[in-house]
Amino acid sequence: MQARPRQLHRLEKIVATVALLAVLALTFGFAQAARKKAAAEPLEAHLGDVALRSSVVLVQDASSGDTLIAKNAASVMPIASITKLMTAMVVLDAGLELSQRVAISGDDLDYLKGTGSRLRPGSVLTRDELLLLALMSSENRAAAALARTYPGGGEVFVAAMNAKARSLGMQDTRFADATGLNAANVSSARDLARLVKTAHDYYPLIRDYSTRSSATVQTYGRALAYRNTNGLVRSAKWEIGLSKTGFISEAGRCLVMQVRMAQKEMVVVLLDSWGKQSRIGDANRIRKWLESSVAGARGG
Repeated sequence: MQARPRQLHRLEKIVATVALLAVLALTFGFAQAARKKAAAEPLEAHLGDVALRSSVVLVQDASSGDTLIAKNAASVMPIASITKLMTAMVVLDAGLELSQRVAISGDDLDYLKGTGSRLRPGSVLTRDELLLLALMSSENRAAAALARTYPGGGEVFVAAMNAKARSLGMQDTRFADATGLNAANVSSARDLARLVKTAHDYYPLIRDYSTRSSATVQTYGRALAYRNTNGLVRSAKWEIGLSKTGFISEAGRCLVMQVRMAQKEMVVVLLDSWGKQSRIGDANRIRKWLESSVAGARGG
């Protein structure tokens, strides 16, 4: 004769139900915490999923300051023409007359690297035009002329650049000239992210000029056409609020931007990228990866 199954007492049923609910709640809570932790942590551990050619990479949420991607972000290295963002800030901080006409002189030529320029000595442009060409097309003679005509001259200008860096808390940053041709101009990705954010938030002229796709200036009775050194500003797929490129052999190819990606304002720093298009390729790969990660998180 088979024994009849024992019937659970009502109180036992309640206890079992409560225990089951508690287990479910804990499981859900742990899953939520894991998702929040993964979202908050830098994604450096997962960069193996993205083949990046830049030695230094930093992507931050511009609003919160949270780091989304980091690779050698504390490394201090030459920054080339990223320098010109600080050059522009110092010029604008001084409140100099932007409509004042400035002549390019022999002192503005590059005797360090021997780079060329279409701005011949004797060319006359306004300080505003020099600022535009320095930011948009990374014109070295334009940046040199801005420093030379600063009250007190070039040395005082460089001192002002370093003082500005200190005031922004850029502890890894040193400037030796206004163009970025000098490899002694060094910084870290962390510092440059701060520079980009400050320039974007407080210097509307830098936002405007650094993202212009092209411009034309008149000198010696002829028109000189210039284009932005960052081809991404000409792409309808990109919403770029601030941009600056840089290159010298010691720095590799560099790019900093404040840009909208994955439905957020992001600060992007790419340093020491080798290959003519590698920094642009890295920017596209980062964007694709971020947007697919966000889509995956929502789907999950």
